[in-house]
This record gives sequence, C-alpha cells and structure tokens, in this order.
Amino acid sequence: AGSSSTLAHLWDSGENAVDELNRLMRVRAAALRRFGEENIPEGAPLSRIEDALTPIYLLARYQIEAACKFIGGMDYTHAVRGDGQAPPRIVAPAEQRRALNAVLDTLAAEELALPESLLRILTPRAPDQDRGRENFRVRTSPAFDALAPAEAAARHTLQILLNPERAARLVEFHARDAENPSLGDLLDAIVGATWKTPRAAGYTGEIARVVDDVVLDEMMRLSADDGSSYAVRAIAGLRLEELKTWILSARSADADDATRAHLFAAASRIALFQREPATYAPKAPAPTPGGPPIGGMGCIGDEQP
Repeated sequence: AGSSSTLAHLWDSGENAVDELNRLMRVRAAALRRFGEENIPEGAPLSRIEDALTPIYLLARYQIEAACKFIGGMDYTHAVRGDGQAPPRIVAPAEQRRALNAVLDTLAAEELALPESLLRILTPRAPDQDRGRENFRVRTSPAFDALAPAEAAARHTLQILLNPERAARLVEFHARDAENPSLGDLLDAIVGATWKTPRAAGYTGEIARVVDDVVLDEMMRLSADDGSSYAVRAIAGLRLEELKTWILSARSADADDATRAHLFAAASRIALFQREPATYAPKAPAPTPGGPPIGGMGCIGDEQP
C-alpha cells in the first residue's frame, strides 16, 4: 500500500493509471445501472445477486491503488554504478494532483450508491447460504446492508491514501520542492471532498456520513500510528483539531437530526482521541471482501459464499 512506483501495480491496465481509473469508473457506473437478476442463472436464489455484485462494485479497486501511487510517488530503478540508469524521479506535481482528484471522485456518495432497482430485489440469504470472504459484511441481517459496500470501498481507498510511508514522502518531497503537494494539502483535499461537501438527504446523504466516519477513522489511525513520522503525526493531529473546530461551528439547530447526531458524535470522538491517543482505538472496520483470487475454487483459506 505504501509503494511509490507509477509503473508497478497489481492488475493495473491502460497506459496511464489515472486515465484508466477514470475510464473504469465509467464502465462500473454503466454496469451497475444494468445490474440485476439477469446477472445470475435462471432458477438461482435472488440473494445470489449479492455474490455477483462484489467484483462489479469493486471493479476499480486495483486501479485506485495504482492511481494512489502517483500521490507522493517516485519512480526509480535499482541502478548500479556506471550503468547509466536514470536517477529516482518524483512524480510531477500536476500529475500527483490529477491522480488525487480522480481518486477523490471515487468517494462521492453518488458513485458509491447502489441503484434502488437493485436494492429492491436483493432478498435475505437462505439459511444454507452463508456469506463468505467475497461478500460484503452486513450489520442489517437478514437484510442486505446498502451502506456496507460504500464503507468497504471508502476504507480501501483511504487506507492507501493515508498510508504512513506515503504521508512521510509527501512531507519530505514538499520540503524539497514546494511545488509538490504536501501532506496538509492531501488531508485538506480529503476533508474538502467529504466532510465539507454539501450532501443530499436520504440514501446518498447517509452514504456521505459513512464516508465521513471512515475519513475520521483513518486520520486518527495515521496520527496515532507508531510507523508515522513525528511530522506526519503532528500534521494529522493539527488537521483533526481543525476538523473538530469546523464540526463544532457547523452544528446547527437548523440541521436535521441525523446530521446533528453525526456532527456531535464526530466531535466527541476527536476529543476522546486527543485525550488518550495512545489507547483510543477507532471502531473496528468492516473488512473489504477478498480480492485475489475472486471466484477461485478450492483455494487455501477460502470460504465459498
């Protein structure tokens, strides 16, 4: 997750990782719009649609990883003296920012929402159809959890973006050349694209709050991580304080009950973290469904859904 090369990724496709991410997100959106009972065999339980959904919903997961590596990225070879290979090269600032914008677009609630036409036909799973490693973990059993995919996708993305090694490179590369984006720039962009972005009511509004909470979890994790440098922990800690200040100013009697509860809980979590950062643990995340080998049969450690 912390690697820096723009050329070495797992299952990345396309000539440019950022351009390919934008293309794959369009493909994913088209696939989700058409997704339904035609994606399972005739006579199969409708709950099996959930099994077919995972690889489509997470279609861009590896391309997101590839694009994240542009941010705080550095291309290099394992050169030896006299072989004439190019020295390490920090990714161009404009390309880092373009990658960040593309990755943040994947966190938009509208991108993470599932079509209502699909949610209406997702039936509870039969007793003999346990969820396995390739299913989203739900908190709404027996109903399908319409927020779980958004939480899993957002956490996958943010854990890569806020990797301690990437964060430390951002600090160093910005110190060496102020044109490079800083860690503060990254955190400001994430908060601006999530917490500070206006959201609609209803389902997409609830997804936006889920993403907010994941952002907060991962900022606290970065700030408290023993692997984070002192500078990284300091910058993350400052941005947490600034976010708390913004949250307290945003609380209003005019806001709906869900929004006021969301803001109250977030401010309380930050305050608790600030008092006891060494002992405070963010809520255990819902695990992201297994990646490779999706659909593999007989793999060691695989539970078949």
